[in-house]
Amino acid sequence: MRFLNNQIPSYDLTYNDVFLVPQRSSVNSRFDVSLETVDLIGAKIPLVVANMSAVAGKRMAETVARRGGITILPQDIPMSRLKEMINFVKSRHLIFDTPLTLKPTDTINQATNILFKRNHGVVVIIDDDNHPLGLISERMIKDIDQFETIDKIIRYENMIVFRQDLNPKEMFEKMHQNHIKLAPIVDDANRLIGILTKKNALRADLYQPAVDKSNKFLIGAAIGINGNVKQRAEEVLSYGVDLIVLDTAHGHQDKMIKAIEQVRSIGQEFKIVAGNVVTEQATEDLIMAGADIVKVGVGPGAMCTTRMATGVGRPQFSAVLECSVKAKSLGKFVWADGGIRYPRDVVLALAAGASNVMFASWLTGTFESAADIRLDSDGRYYKENFGMASRRAVSQRSNLDDPYTQNLKEFFEEGISNSKIYIDPIHPSVEDIIDRIVAGLRSALSYSGARNLETFSDCAIVGLQSQAGYDEGRPVNSNWQ
Repeated sequence: MRFLNNQIPSYDLTYNDVFLVPQRSSVNSRFDVSLETVDLIGAKIPLVVANMSAVAGKRMAETVARRGGITILPQDIPMSRLKEMINFVKSRHLIFDTPLTLKPTDTINQATNILFKRNHGVVVIIDDDNHPLGLISERMIKDIDQFETIDKIIRYENMIVFRQDLNPKEMFEKMHQNHIKLAPIVDDANRLIGILTKKNALRADLYQPAVDKSNKFLIGAAIGINGNVKQRAEEVLSYGVDLIVLDTAHGHQDKMIKAIEQVRSIGQEFKIVAGNVVTEQATEDLIMAGADIVKVGVGPGAMCTTRMATGVGRPQFSAVLECSVKAKSLGKFVWADGGIRYPRDVVLALAAGASNVMFASWLTGTFESAADIRLDSDGRYYKENFGMASRRAVSQRSNLDDPYTQNLKEFFEEGISNSKIYIDPIHPSVEDIIDRIVAGLRSALSYSGARNLETFSDCAIVGLQSQAGYDEGRPVNSNWQ
């Protein structure tokens, strides 16, 4: 990457301070570019869901991997539960979404409680042999007694199902012909194996799933740097994770260096991601200790109060740029972690040299996030988000400590403990957000004349702009007169 007119700034920059300059391009179509990541983790798009407890769960991990990205499960999950979640994600179908299911003798209340677990918004009613009998949607059960059993109110005729041997394009065409938005998918014995919407039939052609050598979804897990780090890493690896993220707010410390060395001594073939840092010296120290990828970002996250509480941090664009140059000189990579508000921020992080872009808060208000859905007094659905250094997160993380120690730790908070993120009724899924980001990223590469992410970071030209320049680029969605 280089600055327009070699205008190298004497101060640090955020994503809002810069813009990408269009260049002469031989890329004729947005589809002529590859978004496969350069850091060899196997992802097909450069998006990583950060290890935030309110966001990164099994539903998020499954959905994001199906579209080519990867999710990092949080370090606060109990090991037995972590194993279950990894097994779940690894067992999911590469094309069809996991269906929500109930039996005819279950209640309407049970259906209401699970409808918002998936973007497709239906529950498939099945018999004891897993044969689909019918579908329930929110519209169908509105104003019905919540304790009524399903079999007394649901009619099962006229449901269309597809055999798994049909390809997604054929399924789309049949759904279009029959004026339906989705259909259950069954195997040769008519057992339910998944569900597919019209939109996801199209996505199956647009995206490639992120898979391991066994053709199962990629997934990562975070661990802290306290306690027996090596033992915990070995246990997590035995569950089948594809990479380990050594995670702490201040990554440039002796304890992190020691933790990386301990995990690297395991000797298996796996990637170690470590952070967070914001300087080239920190990047070099973590890489020399054994990290394959360094996580860059202190304070840019939406739920983070570190900069306001401590004055510590660094504007994210400059941090990513400096750290990526050092990592590249050592044959390694960086992830840009935090500060993502719009698709343009992903583009600029990659232009600065990041191999992947990590974020979470933007994804909280989706059906797939780990947080429970709630309803406010105005009838709007939302989910609660909180920072991983907030009092709420610290309290959860230290729940095995004695009461004195636990309460003492809560004095040192650097994050928001409670934030309402509303569900967008038009774009309620993480897949909708991925669509926006990927569409913007494909266009950005074509504007820059790049056919893949490696050449993009090499040929990108970035200019500096004022706040007025940034505001000029923002759309106006109402009458400004």
